[in-house]
Amino acid sequence: MRRKKRNSANARNAEPRQRLAQLAPTRLARRFDNRYDAAQTTDENRRHWAAADALSADAANSLSVRSYLRNRARLEIANNCYAKGIVETLANDEIGTGPTLQIQTQNANFNRMVERRWSEWSAAIGLPQKLRTLVKARIGDGEGFAQFVTNRRLPDDGPQLDLWLLECDQVTSPYMAMLENNKVDGIAFDQYGNPISYDVLTAHPGGLDIIAGYQARSVPAAYMLHLFRVDRPGQHRGIPEITPALGLFAQLRRLTEAILAAAETAADMAILLKTAMNANAEVDSVVPLSTIDFERRMMTALPYGWEAYQVDPKQPPPGYKEFKRELLNEIARCLNVPYNVAACNSSEYNYASGRLDHQVYYRSLAVNRSHIESVLLNRIFAMWFLEAAKVYRWSVDAQPVPPHQWFWQALEHVDPRLVAEAQQIGLQCGFTGIPEIYATKGADYETAQEASAKALGISVEEYRTLLRQKLFGVPGVSESPTSTSSREPPLTGEE
Repeated sequence: MRRKKRNSANARNAEPRQRLAQLAPTRLARRFDNRYDAAQTTDENRRHWAAADALSADAANSLSVRSYLRNRARLEIANNCYAKGIVETLANDEIGTGPTLQIQTQNANFNRMVERRWSEWSAAIGLPQKLRTLVKARIGDGEGFAQFVTNRRLPDDGPQLDLWLLECDQVTSPYMAMLENNKVDGIAFDQYGNPISYDVLTAHPGGLDIIAGYQARSVPAAYMLHLFRVDRPGQHRGIPEITPALGLFAQLRRLTEAILAAAETAADMAILLKTAMNANAEVDSVVPLSTIDFERRMMTALPYGWEAYQVDPKQPPPGYKEFKRELLNEIARCLNVPYNVAACNSSEYNYASGRLDHQVYYRSLAVNRSHIESVLLNRIFAMWFLEAAKVYRWSVDAQPVPPHQWFWQALEHVDPRLVAEAQQIGLQCGFTGIPEIYATKGADYETAQEASAKALGISVEEYRTLLRQKLFGVPGVSESPTSTSSREPPLTGEE
């Protein structure tokens, strides 16, 4: 009897514990869900978050997804003036007329010789234009590819190295190769994530040669260049940078077309007839929705009891300009482009607001240029220098590629006088230097000073002495300390 009572008591005590154990996970999950508003799923936000997923970067940017995005981006860029202009402006501002190379070895003559040969080769293959095309592909297609090739049509007395641009559609795996574990749609990687080779179709899959489009050749990674923006860890293929703006571009086009259609419809209805008579009044009968032909400069009489009026189109609506501005501003935000650059319109800007908006834009250009240097330019120069050293019989030291840096074309300032005054003050205070000032202009200060001295018919040392006198009132560094009392006072900016 005692054992039965004890078992029944344990059973009664176990039931509440089981119910608590069943409710605990629900209460715990609800507690943590309620901690963040964005973690809740309600009837109101269910449709908004329906597309959220937990896919990896490569799975989210699969071949089919990238195909849809780049095809729609190409269509929008080809038909939308704002999309086309933004892409062109970004490519022109990032690349400009092309970067300038400066070699930084101890041998000045060797530096000038390498820089001259590089300039000749880059002009021969059209390197600035190819760099701009790759930037456009990065923005509109998501990624741009280039392959090192030998171009026999280049001059025989120089390197015959060239760049062959490829659309991202052509860098993909054939059907059976997609199943390989170490590949991400045409790119094979080692265990450390370094690209080993690229599968390049022998023809564009959207071209006329359909059979050749399914045949691929393997290109070693050392001969391929791949430019794209990495947004997520583990991402190996790129999507168009204007992806967030594609829907907004469509809205902008639809709004403009709807307003134009409404204005045209109102304009087509030249004259309408209406009557103020009641239903029992005697008026001339007019067939509803009938049309009456009339000629220009004629006098006519209307039916009895009817009067004519014209439709007021009232297009565009009062908020059209503001809505269009806000839409363009939102479109340009994903590319770090200010509104006046995206719209090519600064009529509503003052000087201060224009400069403030451009600071973010200039920083974005600097980041993109740095990425282009590391991904494209340094590899191109390394490959070219190895070829050039063989052709021109340069004696290469243990370091295969000489130290160097790139100078980019500076963006013009709206007030050059303010820039010149700021540079002069910075030089006099030691905040900046002559090499940095020339670098912002995309030029090498030594080359520029040599050209300026030659134009004045003086030596470079004489030119630099005159420049020191203008800046600091110091005749030269070789002057004895005892003559400091006889120096003239420093020249001011006005003098």
